[in-house]
Amino acid sequence: MSVGYVLKEGFAGLGRAKLAAFTSMFSLFIAVLLIGVLFRIGYNAYEVSQVLKQQVEVEVFLQDMDNSSIDRLQNMLLQKPEVSGLAFISKDSASQVFQQEFGLGSETIARLDFLPASFRLTMSDQYQVAQIDSVVTEIRGLEGVDEVRFNLALLQTIEERTETFFIAGIAIGLFILFVAMILVFNTIRLTIYAKRDLIKAMKLVGATNAFIRRPFLVEGVLQGLIAGSLASLLIYTLFELFIPQFIPQVGVLSWPFGKWYFLVSGTILLAVVMGWWGSRWAARRFIRDAKVG
Repeated sequence: MSVGYVLKEGFAGLGRAKLAAFTSMFSLFIAVLLIGVLFRIGYNAYEVSQVLKQQVEVEVFLQDMDNSSIDRLQNMLLQKPEVSGLAFISKDSASQVFQQEFGLGSETIARLDFLPASFRLTMSDQYQVAQIDSVVTEIRGLEGVDEVRFNLALLQTIEERTETFFIAGIAIGLFILFVAMILVFNTIRLTIYAKRDLIKAMKLVGATNAFIRRPFLVEGVLQGLIAGSLASLLIYTLFELFIPQFIPQVGVLSWPFGKWYFLVSGTILLAVVMGWWGSRWAARRFIRDAKVG
């Protein structure tokens, strides 16, 4: 089979049902644009949630202990995989921190030397809230630990909101994808209908379904390539050039995986796959039957 014939017919298919092809490409454009924007926002929301989780510290207040006991407890805490960082605050340092946090008038209370030494633990963001809560319970039972303070409610809220946003984003994205693919399906179906007599004649002379189907797959890929390229260009322009002019904070947000071209490439690839799959769906269904049309 000639590659030139397949490409020629694929491009020609865009002109046979111009309105339907435009509708399909516009739908793909809107679909991948919305999904790209959702992914960019979702990625940044996830990064913010991870930063907030890291800022929630676990304070471990100690009983009166000698230095060797403190070192031993510190080593035990650092061995826990959930603990990503640790800072030791001595009694003297605790008094200074107390004065800094409570300001003028707190010097007299700080001199009473009632503030205990403590560890401030930074928990890894790779673990769920339930796992962190479990290790906090373990820490409470360690020898030399007087009290543990941990804002469980805040972490639970961050995790729940992140999961809700994630689920809602996936649901919206899947719905958009489905609608766009239906429109591609209908476009290819109209193109097949316009060529129904030619398809019948090709089948009569022995052409296989796969041979007839390939130009329609090329047409779907072309629709996806055009729509994806335009959507990617607009996404880059919005987040890199336009929005930062009015909201400078957006300019400091990172692109997914650190580079703009990952999202742009993914958007184009998604549009091409959608166009290919929608055309394949229609072509397999309507060309399989010899009585097309």
